[in-house]
Amino acid sequence: MHLGSMDSSVKVIIESGQTIRPGDAFVQNNPYNGGSHLPDVTVVSPVFDEAGEHVLFYVASRAHHEDIGGIAPGSMSPLAQTIHEEGVILDNLKLVDGGVFLTDAITEALSSGPYPARNITQNVADLMAQVAANATGAAELKKLIAHYGLETVHAYMGYIQDSAEEAVRRVISDLIDGTFSYELDSGAVIQVAVTTDKEHRTAMIDFTGTSPQLTNNFNAPGAITHAAVLYVFRCLVGDEIPLNAGCMKPLEIIVPEGSMLNPRFPAAVVAGNVETSQAVTNVLFAALGALGSSQGTMNNLTFGNDRYQYYETICSGAPAGPGFDGAAAVHTHMTNTRMTDPEILEQRYPVLLEQFAVERGSGGRGQWVAGDGIIRTISFRENMECSILSDHRRVPPFGVKGGEPGRVGRNWIDRRDGSVTELGGCAHTHVSPGDRINIQTPTGGGFGAAHNREIAENEDDT
Repeated sequence: MHLGSMDSSVKVIIESGQTIRPGDAFVQNNPYNGGSHLPDVTVVSPVFDEAGEHVLFYVASRAHHEDIGGIAPGSMSPLAQTIHEEGVILDNLKLVDGGVFLTDAITEALSSGPYPARNITQNVADLMAQVAANATGAAELKKLIAHYGLETVHAYMGYIQDSAEEAVRRVISDLIDGTFSYELDSGAVIQVAVTTDKEHRTAMIDFTGTSPQLTNNFNAPGAITHAAVLYVFRCLVGDEIPLNAGCMKPLEIIVPEGSMLNPRFPAAVVAGNVETSQAVTNVLFAALGALGSSQGTMNNLTFGNDRYQYYETICSGAPAGPGFDGAAAVHTHMTNTRMTDPEILEQRYPVLLEQFAVERGSGGRGQWVAGDGIIRTISFRENMECSILSDHRRVPPFGVKGGEPGRVGRNWIDRRDGSVTELGGCAHTHVSPGDRINIQTPTGGGFGAAHNREIAENEDDT
């Protein structure tokens, strides 16, 4: 999600009309102006020539901040209905001016609005780290220029995009047109039709028929929808190519304005980045008949208070596909992250990780079986606010080409008094010391009819 949508943020800075000088850096998180969702904060820095007169490149880094404000710690509340309830909007703000980090200005920005950030010192430290990351990138680019020359470096950057474009065109030549409709727990539907032009080796990805923008925060900004399309077509390429915008040149994407995949301001969007992106990925692979469904969610868990804020996404099994079963308990598609080590989690936060286990046999059945899901239990040692954003607690992930659906997930809290609170897919609640939250993940559906697997197994036995 970060890499696939960062080019939009960089373009916004370039086209903003601001005066850009050597040593400057800019910060951006506005989903309606090149961003993804508010916790994802992008820092963009220009790289000038030695004379400091012309911008040669832009480097950028993006980080998910643990809290950017909003109505709940962690800035991922399922109750938000507008972008303003999700946190502080940083729209093309200058962060570094001629090499001077603007601490007072960014502190003021993070303190603004009805729901300011909760741990501004940490935000500032993270932004300083992002500026340092950009400085490292700029230094490496300058080393390349010193070694190969500017003309050669620019040329090879063009070659990288040209290579990616050609790789996607080759893929398009082998694709079969397809459509698919995908229902979320809310009843919203994502509809896609993929049409290829074999003569020109181009493809149209048309999301017409997708539900209008929602009153919840499962709306996905345009940059997210484009990132999911880019990801899917990059997966289809067999060559080892870097992820880059050249992949998009043969693709035309149609997303109706005012739909949940292209909402109008000020619709809430925080789950669009982490939830709807997974759904878009699933629906595209299904329309192409290329891969089984994943769990279709990231199981976004946040908890915190005035002192602590924590956010994690929770894995399930990988999808099955033609000729292979899915792996168990691994982040897939638009997450592609690792989880915090248990020792670090318990050292830094007042919680205990009581259970994190693979549930064998839980993946959707088929000729090829989806990867097994997990169950994760965390107990709390302080009073906190806790939120879960997830999907497929009502509608199971679908099977492909005759495969059986996966299982639905479940979220619940075992209270210290012995009662049980069912959370559903999206909820915000208070937790007390001794309460335990349990996340049982959904699993992807199978790929191909299960009886074909039984036939193959019987043949192997004989």
